[in-house]
Amino acid sequence: MELIAIALASLMAGFVDAIVGGGGLVLLPALFAVFPTAQPATLFGTNKAGAVWGTALAAWQYSRKVQIPWHAMLPAVVAAGLGAWAGAWAVTVVPSQFLRQLLPLVLLAVLVYTLVKKEMGREHAPRLHGHAQTAAACTIGAVLGFYDGFFGPGTGSFFVFLFVRWLGFDFLNASACAKLLNTATNAAALALFAWKGHVWWHYALVLAVANVVGSLAGTHLALKHGAGFVRGVFIVVVSALILKTGWDAFIK
Repeated sequence: MELIAIALASLMAGFVDAIVGGGGLVLLPALFAVFPTAQPATLFGTNKAGAVWGTALAAWQYSRKVQIPWHAMLPAVVAAGLGAWAGAWAVTVVPSQFLRQLLPLVLLAVLVYTLVKKEMGREHAPRLHGHAQTAAACTIGAVLGFYDGFFGPGTGSFFVFLFVRWLGFDFLNASACAKLLNTATNAAALALFAWKGHVWWHYALVLAVANVVGSLAGTHLALKHGAGFVRGVFIVVVSALILKTGWDAFIK
């Protein structure tokens, strides 16, 4: 029953994550609920081991249909991976309680801004080009990479929001680029967790298969319905993240 429960959670996580990020909202709470006495680092590592495959598959599917600015995204992938490695190392030695209380407030600001700016992310109109776009993408990658390795919830949604707000992408293109960087952060964090022995591989293999199935379905819907659909899912996912992280930080 434990394996079935977390496999279903991983499938749903892959579906949500492929569209707009936020799969950790589904899978991580399931892991903590099923294994309440396990070390947090082990659950984080097992989550990454399952999620990285669905994210990588989504990135590949998006790259076949969406024109990705590779000159900016490839350096950003490296920056994101290095940031995630540093963040994953930090989570093994530094408590992250302060982020638990700050996160719902930041997410609330993101949600309000997205709702007020109704046209944001509906049209693909990049604001930066050349080296400026590369520098901005690398900055986003490094900062959110560290956050993903250190704490994690909402990373994919933060990637999407910043690509829309800072770089001027529409939600579909932002989601495509977010998947590339999120694959790098997941892989780098997983490498660190695995190195320190914080992965349950017998569970991770099942989680990976389920995550890939969910990712296939989510990516198909996003590519079929476009930026408006992704924006709607983004609002729903961020709202759910606010409720979940706010409960964890201030009530639980």
